[in-house]
Amino acid sequence: MTAAFFNFAPGMVARSVPGCWDVVSPETLCRVRAIAAAEALSEVCGVAARSGLVAALPLLRHAVAGCDGAGRVMAGANRSLWPLIAPALGTAGLGEAWQACTTLREHRGDGHTAALTVHGVGGLQAHLLAVGTKAIPVKVLRDNRGWSEEEWTAGTERLVTRGMLHADGRATDAGRTLHGEVEDLTDRLAEPAYAGLSDGALGDLHGALSACAADVAASGLLPFPNAMGLPRIGGR
Repeated sequence: MTAAFFNFAPGMVARSVPGCWDVVSPETLCRVRAIAAAEALSEVCGVAARSGLVAALPLLRHAVAGCDGAGRVMAGANRSLWPLIAPALGTAGLGEAWQACTTLREHRGDGHTAALTVHGVGGLQAHLLAVGTKAIPVKVLRDNRGWSEEEWTAGTERLVTRGMLHADGRATDAGRTLHGEVEDLTDRLAEPAYAGLSDGALGDLHGALSACAADVAASGLLPFPNAMGLPRIGGR
């Protein structure tokens, strides 16, 4: 499981899996998660944003169909959930839209893990580079992913030795270059999912997702800064 949860501390994963299935079954959790996501989107997104998201479902389905699951454990697992959670996907199409976006996000995430591995960057080091280049608060990432202060300090020292970080955690020029190369490869590995969509379709999909994302950001439910390193939409 630690291989799948690449940037979470192995100890945190070991404490959580498979023990979590003693609390709730995978089938129940996946259905409830889909229902909760659909209801949340219905509550925080305006009518226009919801309508646009549902209208974009054919484009989302096309993109998900273009996701290659080979070597992408999280994307493959999420794409396989459709039959399991189908009864929960009827909330005005929002549940299906959320599951599609989740699958696409994990598809990119699996590619990101591959890109990091190719560049010799481990899970903890990925966080350190993100903090060093994006100024994400250390505590937000470290504690959310289960790393101890000692592990964080040791990881920082290793990247300082590699010339990727300054002693205070800021990325060096070499570190920023490495981070940029990882992000560029990640983007290229994510592209096949959208290769079958025209420029116009991609624009429509981006518009539909951006409108809903803006409503979610404006709702205040998503904290900034956050452990994903997501920026505010439109400077909000």
